[in-house]
Amino acid sequence: MLLLMFSLAGVPPTVGFYAKLAVLQAVLGAGQVWLAVVAVLFALIGAFYYIRVVKLMYFDEPAETAPIRPGLDAGILLSANGLAMLALGILPQPLMQVCLQAIKGF
Repeated sequence: MLLLMFSLAGVPPTVGFYAKLAVLQAVLGAGQVWLAVVAVLFALIGAFYYIRVVKLMYFDEPAETAPIRPGLDAGILLSANGLAMLALGILPQPLMQVCLQAIKGF
């Protein structure tokens, strides 16, 4: 969940950072500086809420103290998702090439 929230907030080295970076580069390439500034402001507002969830999960006292035990399948899926976000954030070129080919197809 931590990696997902950081990715949504656009924190490097997660894949969400490169998604936001690509959008901002496209907006600046089109000469829309004002739109890039607005996008950055809204990204900061969104990051506040995403990081707040992380703070609540890891630093605040829980309402219930009963341990949560996810099943093996949930643990495997969450681990695979977190590893994929980190891998695509550290090595974004394969994903960016697929996106570029999709854009050229239209």
